[in-house]
Amino acid sequence: MFQYMLNIGINELMKREFEIISKHYINNKKAKDILLLHSLLVRDKAIRIAGNNPQLKINPEILEQGALLHDIGIFYTNAPEFGCYGTFPYICHGYLGRELLEKEGLGEISLIAERHTGTGLSLEEIKQQNLPLPHRNMIPITIEEQLVCFADKFYSKGNNLRNEISLKKIRIKLSKHGNNQLLQFNKWCEVFL
Repeated sequence: MFQYMLNIGINELMKREFEIISKHYINNKKAKDILLLHSLLVRDKAIRIAGNNPQLKINPEILEQGALLHDIGIFYTNAPEFGCYGTFPYICHGYLGRELLEKEGLGEISLIAERHTGTGLSLEEIKQQNLPLPHRNMIPITIEEQLVCFADKFYSKGNNLRNEISLKKIRIKLSKHGNNQLLQFNKWCEVFL
């Protein structure tokens, strides 16, 4: 199943996800193009990892939907480098994406959007760092949430969109945000790689 999904690109399985993206990015080609490419790369990475780990019993439909829609909320943020001219700080895109996806009737998928920042954010981290986020845990719980979060770390939305980021560079970046981020990533490396 996962090998089939990896080989297909954009198809009927993803029609609803692309309709949702198109609806919210109708007048923003740059952001839409960046979002689509990034999301497809994350999806493909997640599907490859899932295919190599059948013992994890990952739901392929939830994984694919979550990977394609995890960054849907970026247009709400002020990130001109991605073509986004909203009013919120970029760190808010996860919970804003959750709210959008809940309105679209995708409650289970919406949690993937909210919980993919870094390796997830605990309530303690949000409070300690005074982040402009709702005060609740935003830690990936399900295996699909964890895998999308993990796969997302390998691709940037900035320059070199298509280039996979090395484990070393991911670890350096995460270590700047606290030891918990790095520890969680290393745990996922043991599970997924």
